[in-house]
Amino acid sequence: MSSGSSVQMSSWNGTSGWFALTVQPNHEQHARLALRNQGFETYLPVYKTRRRWSDRIREAEAVLFPGYLFCRFEMTDKLRVLRSAGVASIVGIGKQPVQVDEEEISAIRGLISTGGSIAPWPYLRIGQNVVIEHGPLAQLRGVILRVKDTWRVVVSVEALGCSVSVEVDSCMVAPQAQQHGIVATSLH
Repeated sequence: MSSGSSVQMSSWNGTSGWFALTVQPNHEQHARLALRNQGFETYLPVYKTRRRWSDRIREAEAVLFPGYLFCRFEMTDKLRVLRSAGVASIVGIGKQPVQVDEEEISAIRGLISTGGSIAPWPYLRIGQNVVIEHGPLAQLRGVILRVKDTWRVVVSVEALGCSVSVEVDSCMVAPQAQQHGIVATSLH
């Protein structure tokens, strides 16, 4: 994590929370199954992508955040999680795990459930913030970008330093009001 990171460590209140786990390369599914078999709730976001083979193009599922898996657990279960097959570490600052905001998990689930064109996106710092006002993604907050001739809203997962984007019509979004010291701006 960079020193300018805006990740805030949440105070632990004893209830379970979402954490991002790093997993061994290409072992996301294996780690997910190992954790589920122990009774943990997991979330492995996947998206549909088109892969070119030598003689054809085929649609396949790909992990949205390669090398990462989300898991809900209590800190008392930290050692059990770390000892699970395929799990390398818990994402954090120093030795302190950083809880992933429930709203970030919900936003990713919402993006994937639309069935729209979703793709991994380079992580962006907080900057041009928008809220989608209309359609199935109404109330979703993110960063607006213009890529070629399309508008995309990018939702970031601070703890991972990763983002996800979805294509939207520019008329569906509006600048987000200033909140918590974040100033909204727009791209035109």
